[in-house]
Amino acid sequence: MTPNLTILYVDSPEQSAAFYEKLLGTSPVERSPTFAMFIFPGGLKLGLWSRHTVVPAATGTPGLFELAIPLADPSTVDAAYDQLSTDGHPTLQTPTDMEFGRTFVITDPDGHRIRFYNPPAR
Repeated sequence: MTPNLTILYVDSPEQSAAFYEKLLGTSPVERSPTFAMFIFPGGLKLGLWSRHTVVPAATGTPGLFELAIPLADPSTVDAAYDQLSTDGHPTLQTPTDMEFGRTFVITDPDGHRIRFYNPPAR
């Protein structure tokens, strides 16, 4: 068994798809009023499902999960933050050096956390 799909329950899949399309620079392969899906190199899939139509109903609060995006180096982390903060995305953490590298965290329109980071050289 190999998991390959992450689903975020969102208020508006169309709005969330537009957010992720701009953020990630790729279009969803599927888009409807209740669901959108992105497929990335390597096979990872990101689904955006309307919290109003998912069965069984989703419970819980956004923000207890992170989508993590590795970047090439610390200066790329800082540049991504500069661009995203200019675009007005809510910031939970400004660029910070942590034990796993330079990182910052923003949220999507539903409050799901998105972490950008540069893993340290090994």
